[in-house]
Amino acid sequence: MNENGMHKLIMLRGNSGSGKTTVAKELQELFGRETMVLSQDMIRRDVLKARDGIDPPALPLIKQMLEYGSENCEVVILEGIFIADWYRELFEAAIRLYGSDIYAYYFDIPFEETVRRHQTRSKATEFGAEEMREWWKEKDYLDQIKETIITEDMSKDEIVKEIYSRITGVVAESY
Repeated sequence: MNENGMHKLIMLRGNSGSGKTTVAKELQELFGRETMVLSQDMIRRDVLKARDGIDPPALPLIKQMLEYGSENCEVVILEGIFIADWYRELFEAAIRLYGSDIYAYYFDIPFEETVRRHQTRSKATEFGAEEMREWWKEKDYLDQIKETIITEDMSKDEIVKEIYSRITGVVAESY
């Protein structure tokens, strides 16, 4: 852990198109230096060109990166779909590394809204509603870590401010 003692893990989970990556990027900007974002899509799809599923090939690398972050970064933001059953080992590692300093959020957004949001993204041409329906997992809550539920009526700014102020005790200014 670094010298000032701040050692926090923010977990952002939920279905594709729910807003996790956008919120993670905003939080990284707010927290600034020594804030690491571990994006499941980036690691799995871009770094490894691996599929997701039972016993995911990206799991060992994500665990190693999470450990690196726990030793070298003030704040680590872990974001992705991270199906609860497939990534159980990752969540157990997170508990070992961060203990009670885990701030977990589950984006519980209706399917139709995730499709609408997806259509505004740069990766909208890579896949569509049909693939999103195949990947969809309703209310995939964790049983080992308590997650705060994010709903569709919360704006990106409200989500970012809520997470930032919960972790720092400081209300985030408009940014």
